[in-house]
Amino acid sequence: MKYRVRHITKYQYNAPVTLCYNMAHVMPRDTHNQKCLSSAVHISPTPIYQREGVDYFGNATYYFSIQEPHKTLAIDVVSYFDITPNQHALQVATHTLTCGQLRALLAQPNTPALRLAVEYTLDSTHIRRSKALREYVAELFNDDAPVLQTALRFTQQIFRDFKFDPTATSVSTPPEQVLKEKRGVCQDFAHLAIACLRSVGLPARYISGYIETLPPPGQEKLVGADASHAWFALYLPDLGWVEFDPTNNQMPSEQHIVTAWGRDYADVTPLQGVIFDGGDGQQLHVSVDVQRL
Repeated sequence: MKYRVRHITKYQYNAPVTLCYNMAHVMPRDTHNQKCLSSAVHISPTPIYQREGVDYFGNATYYFSIQEPHKTLAIDVVSYFDITPNQHALQVATHTLTCGQLRALLAQPNTPALRLAVEYTLDSTHIRRSKALREYVAELFNDDAPVLQTALRFTQQIFRDFKFDPTATSVSTPPEQVLKEKRGVCQDFAHLAIACLRSVGLPARYISGYIETLPPPGQEKLVGADASHAWFALYLPDLGWVEFDPTNNQMPSEQHIVTAWGRDYADVTPLQGVIFDGGDGQQLHVSVDVQRL
C-alpha cells in the first residue's frame, strides 16, 4: 500500500517571537514493513539555519532556527510511503516464548539486541514503574503465560476497560492516574501499557506516527481529518519489536505509519526548543491528511 501524508503544524503567538531554536521529529523513518520513498519539509518563516540529523534512537531529526520576528510558525511536511502487511499477527497463535523465559533472557542478556532491550524495562521521563501498575497486570503476565498472546489480551483489555476522552488528561498525566480514572487518549493508553509491562520486567517502547481514518460509507473523506497517533511495541528476541494499538484494539499493519520511537513521548515530541519573547501564550493548530495512493 502506498500513502501520501501531509502534516501541518502551526503556532500562533500573542506577540512576535524574536528568535527560536527548534528540533522536530517530523521526518519519518523506515521499518521492517515501511519504506519512506521521499519526504520534504517547508518551514515559514524561512529558517536562517536548518539541517537533518539522527537521534539516539535512530529517529530522523530536523533542526532549525529562525532569527526574524514572527507571530506565526508553520511546519509543513509531505511524505510518501510504501507499506507492506505486518506478519506478526499471524504468529500470535503459535508463538510459545513465555513471560518467565523472556525475563530470564533479559536478566542475563547475551546479544546486543537484548542488551539494548533492557533499557526499555527502566523508568523514563513520563513513565515510572510502580506497585499499583505491577499488581494490575501481574497475574496476566505470569511466568507461564505466552508473551505474545498475553500482550494481545492486554491490548484488548485496555480497549475494553478504558474510555477515549480527549478532555481527561494532558501530556504529563502519569500512567497511575490513567489507570485510576480509566480514560484518556492514545498517548495515555500507550504510556499505560508500557508502564505496566515495565513494572513486570518486560521491555516496551513508545511509537509515534499516523493512522489512516476512513469516513463512514457514502461520505467523502475530509482533508486534514486524520490524526497523529501513538501505540506501543514489545520486544521478543526472535521477532524483534512487535506492535500493539490499544486505542483501536489491533496489531498495527498497513494503516499505521511510523514517524519515530523512544522510551516515551518525551523522546519523540514533534517539536521542542526555545523561543524568545512571544507574549504570554500561544495557540497550536495541527492538520494531518493520510491519503491512499
